[in-house]
Amino acid sequence: MKAKLGFLCIFLVALLVPFAYAAGTDSSSSSTSSTSSSTSTGSSSSSTSSIDASALVYVSNVTLSPDVFFPYEQGTIAVTLTNAGTSAMGLSGPDIISDKVHIVKQVDWGTMTYVGAGSTVTYKFVVTVDPPDGTDYALFTVGTKTGSAIHYPLTIKVDSDPLRAVIADKPDTFSLDGTSNVTMRLINTRGGMVKNIVISTEGSGIEVTPVQAYVQSLDADNSVDIPFTLTTHQASNLTFDVSYQNGDNDHMVTVVLPIELGSDKTIAVPVLNNVELTSKGGYYDITGDITNAGISDAKGVVVTVGDPAVATGTYPEYGIGSIASDDSGSFEVTFSARNLSAVPVIISWKDSTGNNYKITKTVDLSNSAGASIESDGSSSASAVRSVAGAQGQYSSAYPGGMSRTGYSSRSSPSIFSGSGHGISSFYLPIAVGIIAVAGIVLYTKRKWILAKVKKQQ
Repeated sequence: MKAKLGFLCIFLVALLVPFAYAAGTDSSSSSTSSTSSSTSTGSSSSSTSSIDASALVYVSNVTLSPDVFFPYEQGTIAVTLTNAGTSAMGLSGPDIISDKVHIVKQVDWGTMTYVGAGSTVTYKFVVTVDPPDGTDYALFTVGTKTGSAIHYPLTIKVDSDPLRAVIADKPDTFSLDGTSNVTMRLINTRGGMVKNIVISTEGSGIEVTPVQAYVQSLDADNSVDIPFTLTTHQASNLTFDVSYQNGDNDHMVTVVLPIELGSDKTIAVPVLNNVELTSKGGYYDITGDITNAGISDAKGVVVTVGDPAVATGTYPEYGIGSIASDDSGSFEVTFSARNLSAVPVIISWKDSTGNNYKITKTVDLSNSAGASIESDGSSSASAVRSVAGAQGQYSSAYPGGMSRTGYSSRSSPSIFSGSGHGISSFYLPIAVGIIAVAGIVLYTKRKWILAKVKKQQ
């Protein structure tokens, strides 16, 4: 019985040994497979990490100088890349791809440039841009050591339109030795800023203030006015040379302003009215009104008399002050004279810029039928005017052969009229004196006259 039980145990052990060996083999194979799978996963993780690192390098800034190119003009394009990853990245072969943009020079970075984590690197290109005007879309590209190349689009504008310079304000004509204001306007119609604008002036016989003007910069689609003050001594041409920079490139435009001497249409025009002459014994007194028939105000108006009259007495000169356009002011001047056939009345004034003007209007007393006002005066900074005739008609003669007529003033009252002034005021006393002298002579000779009369009878 015990022998049978022993054989049964040996048989069962023999059956279990193959199954145990097979199980061990399967376990080893499963472990190997697991190890292989783990290795594959690690490799995949390493590859993904390399791709992600290159993707974290990006273009953070692009700077163009100038903002807008002239055709064929040289400028710079600077492209900055930033590494937002946690490890350094190698970059190589930076380039700009375009049919119109041509690289003249670029910074030599070698075969490979490494940009560290959180750092930046800037590639600078010196380029020229071909016409025509318009916008070109170029492509910046740079390769990476372990990942894909980085590409970034660039927008480059070309415009051949220069900075515009025009005379925005000037007088119709310029007066001899007169001061005038001229305004130069700069207009930037380009799409980008221009800088370092210098305006220089040149002209024969012309004083200009300032001689040069400077504008640091002028943004796109903007304008600026530059005032100049001119004192003109002769007819000439005034040249404005306007130099400026687009990026680091120099450009220039020129404007020529013809200076033609003639009448200033806005000048004050003094008209003499209501003239009265009164004898004060040892001197004479002349009064009247001055009306400004011009467009501009006459400032600092002063009235006096000229040769042969000699200003003296209480009012040798009379300051009226300012006379606005279409306004008037009264004056009174005292003087002495031996010959009252003519009284020159001198009127002087200034304009708003300080130019001095002077005009002489002569009151003619030789015509008993009516007084007239004539003028032969001169002006230091403007036209020479003359006034003649009982109706106050006058013509204006200007430097350069130009003339103007047709202005009229209100007629002045005749000094020989019934107003009782002038020489006519002495007629009655003279007549009375003659009669008185004749009466005295007759009275003293009455006996002799009576004797003669009786003898004849």
